[in-house]
Amino acid sequence: MSDLVVTVGPDLAKNVFQVHGVDAEGRVCVRRKLRRAEITPFFAGLSPCLVGMEACASSHFWAREIARLGHEVRLMPPSYVKPYVKRGKTDASDAEAICEAVTRPMMRFVAVKSEGQQAVLMLHKTRELLVRQRTMQTNALRAHLAELGIVAAQGVEGLSSLKTHFHKVRGSLPEHATAALQALIRMADCLVDEIERLESRILDWHRANDASRRLATIPGIGPITASAIAANVPDASLFRTARQFAAWLGLTPSANSSGGKDRQMGISKQGDGCIRRLLVSGASAVMRFARQGDPGKAWLVGLKERKRPKVAAVAQADKTARIAWAILRRNEVFAARTA
Repeated sequence: MSDLVVTVGPDLAKNVFQVHGVDAEGRVCVRRKLRRAEITPFFAGLSPCLVGMEACASSHFWAREIARLGHEVRLMPPSYVKPYVKRGKTDASDAEAICEAVTRPMMRFVAVKSEGQQAVLMLHKTRELLVRQRTMQTNALRAHLAELGIVAAQGVEGLSSLKTHFHKVRGSLPEHATAALQALIRMADCLVDEIERLESRILDWHRANDASRRLATIPGIGPITASAIAANVPDASLFRTARQFAAWLGLTPSANSSGGKDRQMGISKQGDGCIRRLLVSGASAVMRFARQGDPGKAWLVGLKERKRPKVAAVAQADKTARIAWAILRRNEVFAARTA
């Protein structure tokens, strides 16, 4: 049986996995459930074959483990596998769909990440979570102080003055309110310290990674954005064009056509939302410094005059993403236009 199987589609899970395997003629020769401990022995008993999996949280780990056994492993976006699922949603039908989808010539695949790349992405995801929590803490602090008639301007300086004013008047505030507000301040300060520690680690990785340093030469991309892209895209050649890379990040318009009528909708917002937000934020910073007469910013200056600021920022982010793809694909650094 091990010599007959040429393509295998495992449906990944936490403890119980469904496996579907076919021979060179497409005939089913394996259809069974496996416990987690049985996965490695099962693939170790097969001759080298093609293994397809849906890209998910644990797929990169299993891809590395199965590839060590001599198999060719390909990861696919789950949304691209879904059309191959027949009627009914079961583990067996999902595994069969994966086995079918991985052999399609037009299928797009996801690069397998190393443990180091996944570790850096954990830093980014944890930082993003803590930033959201810090925003929640500061918003709650502002709202509760406003209930007591204490307000301040927006921004970091406004928050600092708000804390200072609270410490001056806390003796005149109700005891329970003071306890609650002090708890919020302590938690917000702790989150700031943790975010700075994570950013320090991300900066260290950025300085040691060649691709991340090259990406940081692009206007609008700093160490945080550069390291996030470098860790998420280990192989830029998986994207045939720069537009395909921008589409993967959800920065290109959604197409809607029917009856010969084509319509361009808003951006698709597919892919990694964190990188997309970072690129748009960086594009907004580039827009603030764009001036007339700068040869490298002529396109952006003209865009600002024709479009709303948000639309122009997304368009600049799309352009930045395409430049990032070229930098990664060609192993170059960014060179600004001088004329």
